[in-house]
Amino acid sequence: MARVLRRVISLAVTAAAALTLAVAPPATAATYLTHAQAASQLSAAGITWSSSGNCSNRYNSTCTSFEQVRQTTIDGIKTLKSASGCAINITGGTETGHSSGTYSHWNGYKLDISKYSCVGNYITSNFTYVGYISGWGYQYRAASGNLYTDEGNHWDILYYTCGGC
Repeated sequence: MARVLRRVISLAVTAAAALTLAVAPPATAATYLTHAQAASQLSAAGITWSSSGNCSNRYNSTCTSFEQVRQTTIDGIKTLKSASGCAINITGGTETGHSSGTYSHWNGYKLDISKYSCVGNYITSNFTYVGYISGWGYQYRAASGNLYTDEGNHWDILYYTCGGC
């Protein structure tokens, strides 16, 4: 009986591991950008950014920095701009002061953008409503898996991938 139980547990663990691999985003080598590289791409795409401190120092929470942002994150926001046709203004990048974690602002996965009715309507009309995340806000998932969270005074966007680019 113990042998059968061990076999069942082993099969369950193997199945769980296979399921995790099946739904995990593909592993790729990340390309990280300097603030100047990201800013140049954003300007060329017609995307603006602002900060309460009028600065770009990554170590100052009142700045908006793109230092060490992932190329896929920049590609993702450019895709949102072109797909929606909306004005995009970034208010948060890789600067200190955001929540920590693997898929964080600091690690280059997230951007905050201003809430405009155009982009809000695009997100809520084109992405799947996930639900209300307590302490965060109303969340929507794109077909790419990227997450868009209405945090009240801005949209917090998590780019796992570039989102169709």
